[in-house]
Amino acid sequence: MSIIITDSGFFSNYQDAKVSPNHPGPSVDLKSDFDPKDITQELLQARCIRIELPSFADGRAFTLAILLRSHGYTGHLRAVGYILADQYTMVRRSGFDDVEISEELAIRQPKKQWQDRADWRRHDYQGRLREQTL
Repeated sequence: MSIIITDSGFFSNYQDAKVSPNHPGPSVDLKSDFDPKDITQELLQARCIRIELPSFADGRAFTLAILLRSHGYTGHLRAVGYILADQYTMVRRSGFDDVEISEELAIRQPKKQWQDRADWRRHDYQGRLREQTL
């Protein structure tokens, strides 16, 4: 079973049917090595796009999320796989809506570690610089 992580917590029974009801297309799974040249209008109509991260060191999924959003994708975008709590800020800033990890990984990275990063908009260097100049 998978654990879905959002800004508000952990969920084990999250329903994909609830995500992006305004998008008529099916949910689509993409690998991190998906070629951005293959982004089509049909793909941009998907209800949910799940992008697999096979390793915490594989950053291609972050670039793919940014490209999908820049092509106009407004549906639900989920990062799936081996993602560290420390990466949650980057996951959210690159355009993902939530994260899906295994139960085993959730045990090794408890909810508290993820919740510490849930305020991902606040913790950026630009915000700190703006605060210093005031």
